[in-house]
Amino acid sequence: MSDPTERIAQALERMSPAPLEAPDFDSADAFVWHSGPDRLDPVAEVNRIDVGLLVGINRSRDTLLENTLQFARGLPANNALLWGARGMGKSSLVKAIHAQVLARGETIKIVEIQREDLPSVGRLLNLLRASKARFLLFCDDLSFSHDDQHYKSLKAVLDGGIEGRPDNVVFYATSNRRHLMPRDMIENERSSAISPSEAVEEKVSLSDRFGLWLGFHPCTQDEYLQMIRGYCTAYGVEIDEDTLHAEAIEWQATRGSRSGRVAWQYFTDLAGRKGVSL
Repeated sequence: MSDPTERIAQALERMSPAPLEAPDFDSADAFVWHSGPDRLDPVAEVNRIDVGLLVGINRSRDTLLENTLQFARGLPANNALLWGARGMGKSSLVKAIHAQVLARGETIKIVEIQREDLPSVGRLLNLLRASKARFLLFCDDLSFSHDDQHYKSLKAVLDGGIEGRPDNVVFYATSNRRHLMPRDMIENERSSAISPSEAVEEKVSLSDRFGLWLGFHPCTQDEYLQMIRGYCTAYGVEIDEDTLHAEAIEWQATRGSRSGRVAWQYFTDLAGRKGVSL
């Protein structure tokens, strides 16, 4: 039977773990943050596609690239919110832009954090603050429900509290919602509050804290077909134009939607039928 004093010491250590030692940031260009216990896991190979395969988002691509290059060079840059239609390349663009910045000879690390780990973001920021590297902190599919308190942790990233956001950290997030919470939730709080204008201001104003907003909208049929043709060219899949058009349009009809994600799903099926590995 273990000593009671030792058991108490172990319990206290679990309640208040020792500060996490900084990993070797030179070991990788990408990391994933986990809490419970805190750790930064290096990612040997990031799952991403070439920025040239992202069709119909040229303005967003150029704007985000310029903002990221400014940050990588130690110049002022904005936190960015990429919002809009599902499957239109928001998260793909962030990862592709990171690759583009590295290809231009700049040094920048990307750190992904899950929405459910936002309460631990203060500890992560303290870890990154102590490093000489520059970090793109990335949260994919960010949104909040009516009773979700995680949005308070997000302020630590966007505003930084009394210490301020570390100069070597910029925050990019993707969301299907412009204001990060459902419209019906916003309206419900507005209608039931004593002071409607103030009741939702704290939550809605979260999106206002992003200096850069980039909107993503559903693609046209021509853009959808152009995406697929681009994938065929990049991966060496041969198919005549008429067959591609007929199959791709039938595929989108069965899915009931048209987006970059649907284009990739059709192309994955096509590549498999053609015996081409991706």
